[in-house]
Order: sequence, then C-alpha cells, then structure tokens
Amino acid sequence: MLIPANLLAGKKILLGITGSIAAYKSLELLRLYIKAGATVHVVMTPSAKKFIGTLSFEALSRNKVLDDTNESWAGDDFNHIKLSQACDIMVIAPATANTIAKLANGIADTILTQCALAFSGVKLLAPSANTAMIQNPMIQASMKMLAIANYEILSTQTKELACETVGDGAMAEPLEIFFETARVLLKDSFWEDRRVVITGGGTREKIDEVRYISNFSSGKMAKAIALSLYLKGSDVCYITTKGNEGLPKSIYTIDVDDAKEMLEYTKDAIRIAKKGKMSKPSLNTTEAIQLIQKRPFLFMVAAVADFTPKFPQQGKLKKSILGENWQIELKQTSDILSTLTKDREGVTTIAFKAEMDNEEGLDNAKKLLTQKEVDAVCYNLLEDAKSFGGEENSITFITKDTIIDLGRHNKFDLSEKILHYAKECSL
Repeated sequence: MLIPANLLAGKKILLGITGSIAAYKSLELLRLYIKAGATVHVVMTPSAKKFIGTLSFEALSRNKVLDDTNESWAGDDFNHIKLSQACDIMVIAPATANTIAKLANGIADTILTQCALAFSGVKLLAPSANTAMIQNPMIQASMKMLAIANYEILSTQTKELACETVGDGAMAEPLEIFFETARVLLKDSFWEDRRVVITGGGTREKIDEVRYISNFSSGKMAKAIALSLYLKGSDVCYITTKGNEGLPKSIYTIDVDDAKEMLEYTKDAIRIAKKGKMSKPSLNTTEAIQLIQKRPFLFMVAAVADFTPKFPQQGKLKKSILGENWQIELKQTSDILSTLTKDREGVTTIAFKAEMDNEEGLDNAKKLLTQKEVDAVCYNLLEDAKSFGGEENSITFITKDTIIDLGRHNKFDLSEKILHYAKECSL
C-alpha cells in the first residue's frame, strides 16, 4: 500500500527512543513519518544513545534531537515543556520495561519521561523487552495502568529476540506503529467506531484443484478504502480474495475464494455490523447510545464472477483425458447485493460498477440504484484489461440526486473523495 506523501501534513510528532536494541527500527519509523509529511521531533534517553547516535535521527528529521545534555530554556523552546506542547502526539518506540515502569509510577528522571509527563495528549507506546521482562507481573500491571491514563499500547511480536530465544516481546513493526499513529491523528467523528464491511478482489471460481475462472481485478481500490476507513477510526471488516498485505494488522480480514464464500461471509459480517458494539468500556450513557445507533456501511468493491463451473472437480483434470477441446458447463452465481436486500436494511450500501461501454456504461451504473436498492454507485469506465492493477483510478459517484465526477487520482486519494460523498448518503 502506497502511503500518500501528504497523509500527515501539518501534524507534529514527538518520537521518544529508549535503550533497546530495537532502537535502530525507529529510524525506519521516522522515515515513514517524514515521508508522509509530518514534522518530527526526537527525544532520546541516555541508554538509547548507547545503541544509536543522535546524528542519524537529526539527519532524517532535520531537527535537533533533545536529550539529557542539551535542554535549553534560553528562549528557543528547546525543552521538555515547549516540545510537548507543540506536538499532536507522542510516540515512544521502543519503550523498554524500565521506561514503562517509570511512566506508570510518574517517575521523571530522564528528559524523555519528563516529556511524557508534560504531554497531555495521546501517547502511543511500542514496548520492546525480553519475554520474561515483558510478562513480569509488575510490567503487565504497569501497562494496564498506562492504558487508562491516555496511553495506547501496541502489541509486541513473537519472534527471535536479541537474546537468541524465540518469544513475545519484540517491538511492533515500524509500519504498524506508523498506521496506529496515523489512526490517532486522523480520526473522523463520523467514521470513528462505525462498523464498515468492505469486499474486494476478483472471485476465483474453481474448475478443479489447480484451475479456476477469475478476472483481472487487483483489489487495490478495496484496500485503499479499507485503509482510509481504518485511519478514520472505523471498525473495518475486509472480505477479500487478495489478502491484506500492506494493510494494518488490526483490520479484521476474511480471506475467501469464490462468489459463494463471499456471499456467506458478507451476510454474516452485515449481521454482526448491525448489532452494534460498545468497544470502549469508558463510554458514558449518551456516548454509548450514539455509538450503538451509528448506521453501518457496506462497500461492495469486489468483482464477483457472474458464472461458476457447474461441476467443479476434485484433483487435477488430465490434459490427455480432456482432449483437444474442453467444454465447461457454467451456471450463474448468486447476485450478492440482490440476495442480501433484506439483510442490508439499515445499512448504507455503496456499490461499485466497472464498465467498458462508453455509451451505455453510465446508464447501466445508474440503474443499480433501483435494481439493487443501493444508496450510491461508484462507476468506473475501463479502457481495456490494462486498466486493472494500476495505482490510479477514476470514479463517478452516483446517487439518485447527483452525478459527481471525482476525477483521476491515486487510489488512496480517490478513497478519501469517495468517503466524503458516502458520508452524505447517511446524513
């Protein structure tokens, strides 16, 4: 997934580095922030500087690194109070067990812990420690305490650690930390905690165990919409034939193959989405009611096959047995949107329609509004098979009242435009 260069433009991040071997990964995290247009200020503990020097962070951030030796109060705002006040989020990655324990107990014996105490916004923690240390009851208790004190704590990984043992305690990957940072900074009150189901990719209709009928859909448009919604705070269920590589691991993904599976899982996902869920235990009564009443969305982006082999075979059919000509009997698949009409009551539905007919394509897309009883249609006029798989797309957003040409953009930026107009369908 390509990260837009302006995704975090105007955002200021305070990145804290503590004394862990994982500190070298923070350079990659910093690079992701800078590439997305954020301004980053780095603060390091004395222990962190034993693992990696300040020069690398200064070269990437173009800002001086704050440490225990260079704090200034001479009017240049280079101190733990002014930097904390200037930033939108504080990220500590890696966060050692030692630092976690200090933060939980309000100890401020380094410039980094002083920044953390002075920072009043959301603080994102990416722990990194040996398995025994991270699972120590005192550290587990400290993380629970921090979780109710405006800290968001990322899960560690299970992998080979620096001590040459395999276990839990490795810092989350930089891309995951980046996604969670962006999710905090980009939350949208309309989409936050709203349940959304997205289908993506072209279905694969089985002929035998090694062959199938499919189409050229890359699934990239659906991925872009899933990412955009996740970063806005939505509770995303992504049903796809293309996997979730490059997406946040926190996006709940269901892998499917054929149209029948996609229908079954989409039906289940809609049923769960309509139930509503109070995912935040701290909600007051008014907030809880508002959350339950948030209307779910369905984005039907998948290119579902119209036909499937009537008699799929077990094993591999032999070429020698099939002969020179091979006829496969096909049957129509169930139309997902039509089949789920009653299930979709109370769900705002956005359909996607790809056409290659320049004369009739737009009218065909408009007909979906009544034929499939959807709230809007995203119409994409294709030129040929080469139109699939690119990083850009063009969409016309159609409702019963409007036809809006969204233009041609990269798929993430186009997703942002689609969500802007999709919001209006539910207001």
